[in-house]
Amino acid sequence: MSINTSLDNGSGVGNGTSLGKGSRLNLPDRYKLLSGAQLKYIAFASMLIDHVNKALLYPNLDGGALNRVSDIMDILGRIAFPIFVFLMVEGFFKTRNRWRYLGTMLLFGVISEVPFDMFTTATFFDKNWNNIMFSLALAMATLWIVDELKARMNGMPVALWYVASFVVVGAMCLAAMNLGLDYDQYTILVAYFYYIFWDRPVIAAVLSALILFKTPWAVLGFALTLTYNGKRGKQYKIPNYLFYPVHMLILGIIRMRLGI
Repeated sequence: MSINTSLDNGSGVGNGTSLGKGSRLNLPDRYKLLSGAQLKYIAFASMLIDHVNKALLYPNLDGGALNRVSDIMDILGRIAFPIFVFLMVEGFFKTRNRWRYLGTMLLFGVISEVPFDMFTTATFFDKNWNNIMFSLALAMATLWIVDELKARMNGMPVALWYVASFVVVGAMCLAAMNLGLDYDQYTILVAYFYYIFWDRPVIAAVLSALILFKTPWAVLGFALTLTYNGKRGKQYKIPNYLFYPVHMLILGIIRMRLGI
């Protein structure tokens, strides 16, 4: 069986191709309520809650009511990561310029690094922990390599492509861990699942939730990805990218000024 006949029976999607055999198998239409923009803003809210919790509440936990508030914020804060990875994979398939998409993530990774370190460690630079934009960029690079292999190995047995893709994913997971990227190898693995099962998002969500079993409330984010209606929604590109470094810079300044 060739890669062409086994993986490319679906319609083209952006610069890539569907990995399945037809339209996407998702929840019934009545549950497809949210556009890409709406999912992104939910993820922004979750991320802000999580970062406020980690920067300002964690250092002051006293075992009382503040702990219970922090626990609730921890739960809500787990929603963001699955949505951001899911939307990155959607962007990978649908963008008209993958180089620009990847370059933008790397650029904002560089811009965000000092604010990230200020907010996480109350220092201006920590080489041992790097922000999620670099994680997403590495995950996108992984998908791009795997996608190129699929095209170049067209006509070969599909098993060979899967073996090659596993090698690439494994190498990128090791790179993510050694580079101290936020969420380590999990960003690579979740992105790979959403790539392989692009037209079976329920399977992708279940597998992703299983590998994040130590973070069980991430299931809320994976569930929300299943409500995606395929529409882009109203996007504000530059403000969306700026939200990440700006909110961390503000939290970092507050944390450093308060000495916590």
